[in-house]
Amino acid sequence: MNMENIEQIKPEDIRQKIADYRNIVSCFSSLLQEENQALREMNMDVISSLFEKKAQTVGVYRSLVAFFIKHKNYLEELSIEERSSLKEEASLLDKLLNENNQLLKTRMQTSQSVMESIINFAKAANNANATSYGNQGKYSPLDNSKNAIAINRTL
Repeated sequence: MNMENIEQIKPEDIRQKIADYRNIVSCFSSLLQEENQALREMNMDVISSLFEKKAQTVGVYRSLVAFFIKHKNYLEELSIEERSSLKEEASLLDKLLNENNQLLKTRMQTSQSVMESIINFAKAANNANATSYGNQGKYSPLDNSKNAIAINRTL
């Protein structure tokens, strides 16, 4: 049996895959717009609530993209208008993904900066107020630079 015969896909299947792709790109774009707005507003409740839906959407999106990569010859058979429309939708999604990446990076850097400030403040307070036993086993307020500090952190 020839492998090419097994790989034959019906035109209606390709049309359905394209419709599925357009649908998931639309859903993904809406989801990213919502998450980007929540990131701008630092609304962690909304961001958290979108996480599972985003993970599922990314999974479906990746599987559809993989299908079209594997079967790109079918996309070449589309009209110029259809290909142009798909490219526009993909371009919008790409812009939203780039914005999302920047906003997430900024949020993580801000969180890191806040945590570093808290740690530095705790270290300074610890160094100024703590006493410890020094190298010679003598109780001393001067040799407290090696005191442990524990920070519990959730982003």
